[in-house]
Amino acid sequence: MNVLSIVKKNKLIIIVALAYLAILLFAPDQAILSLKNSMYYVIEMLQIMPVVFLLIVAIEVLVPREVILRSFGENSGIKGNILALLLGSLSAGPIYAAFPISKTLLKKGAGISNIVIILSAWAVVKVPMLANEAKFLGVPFMAVRWVLTVIAIFLMAFITAKIVKKKDLPTDSRQAEELTINREYCIGCELCAKLLPEYYEMEGDKAVVRKSPETKADLPALRNSVEKCPAKAILLTEKEKAS
Repeated sequence: MNVLSIVKKNKLIIIVALAYLAILLFAPDQAILSLKNSMYYVIEMLQIMPVVFLLIVAIEVLVPREVILRSFGENSGIKGNILALLLGSLSAGPIYAAFPISKTLLKKGAGISNIVIILSAWAVVKVPMLANEAKFLGVPFMAVRWVLTVIAIFLMAFITAKIVKKKDLPTDSRQAEELTINREYCIGCELCAKLLPEYYEMEGDKAVVRKSPETKADLPALRNSVEKCPAKAILLTEKEKAS
């Protein structure tokens, strides 16, 4: 790995470090204040993130994919939307703690609309926030804002799911397999979409790949779908690992 590639991978950190250096040279008092504020958030993250990582491990290991698909998958319907709203509303901690959890839920089969609901509820309609809002601004204000905010969240989730697909999301650069479908060979039997709806979907009379493999745990099921494809249109090929 050369210096240029290291700079590209860590350009944000380098830009921030250069900004701190410039402030330190031209306004040392502001630099010290900025550093103190930054350390406050670093300490907060060190206190919160270990719990978040434990929760992620618990989801990965203890919660079966079928449970996530049934509760938060794209076919979970209004039940999944309500569960997502409850999960976000009953959460604790700052919003940045929600992102790795949401990523894990996506990998396990959660739908984009439900992830939008979880993130939005976590940010603006958490129960502790509502309690403080009612205390300072009154119950009528809190209730009206909650109703309008929840309506907006559901609408935003619906629109986002229509525009953004899982295949548009970034995947783990360490993945070693690439999933493709030869549309010329596909006979539109829908078998793959029924076997693994989180990876395949139908566009017209042809199957398409929704997302690439994200973890090694997914590969056995994907290889099984390759073997069961009657037209042998599905390809699972090794790709170069990012250095």
